Amino acid sequence: MRYNARVKILAVDVGNTHTVVGVFEDERLVRHFRFATVASRTADEHAALLYALAEAAGDEGALALAGLAGVVVSSVVPPLTQAWQEYGRRYLGLEAAVVTAGSDLGVPLRVDRPNEVGADRIVNALAALERYGAPVIVVDLGTATTFDAIASDGAFVGGAIAPGIAVATEALFARTAQLPRVELVRPPAAIGRNTVHNIQSGIVYGFAGQIDGVVRRIARELGGSPRVVATGGLAELVAAEAETIDTVDPYLTLEGLRIAYHRMHGGRGGAASPRSGQEATTRP
Repeated sequence: MRYNARVKILAVDVGNTHTVVGVFEDERLVRHFRFATVASRTADEHAALLYALAEAAGDEGALALAGLAGVVVSSVVPPLTQAWQEYGRRYLGLEAAVVTAGSDLGVPLRVDRPNEVGADRIVNALAALERYGAPVIVVDLGTATTFDAIASDGAFVGGAIAPGIAVATEALFARTAQLPRVELVRPPAAIGRNTVHNIQSGIVYGFAGQIDGVVRRIARELGGSPRVVATGGLAELVAAEAETIDTVDPYLTLEGLRIAYHRMHGGRGGAASPRSGQEATTRP
């Protein structure tokens, strides 16, 4: 049975590099914004930034953010968790629901130290279970590349963490004086004929190969035939070159936050209905 709350909520995913904010009306993601994570940013600054972004999206800022009935936050930056809680109280008159490893979301954490599992990985697992079933593997290409393994009984059983594409490439450019910074796009061929194409090939095909290698090992240990879902800012680029990715779902984490909000408030939650221009893309 699906749960229809008929509410408008604000979902906030605070990552180490970027913060992604989504506005849901019922199960529909109607607005989403991405901006740099700044650990010192205050509740007042978040309020001003969100208002400006909403206006830039074509709505009056106050209207786009009006009528919110709830706020839900996942954060890997503790000072910003507090800032978003303060934003909810001061500007919306709402107490933000904060997802932690202790939140009762119906996803067992069958790992050695459950308290170490990041909130973003938990909500990714929750959304993947609701949308795609189990077993399932989630590959999140963010500051780090995380691989989340969800077993056939719906339990999060661990995974892998690797340096993210942006982190690795920044280290490459910082430590090689003669290599230029390049745009992260698909190169024309694996064999680069110039320095730029050499770097693009190494980054794009190299990370695609890494994903395939790790996913195949996890899938063998997980058993069954797990669906593999990619999300995160660079998912579209790399997943197009990886052989193991079945689906690219760019807003999986926000979707997980929406479901988590309803679970934390006594509802069942549910997988989102298709959204124009925002659907997951699945390989044939």
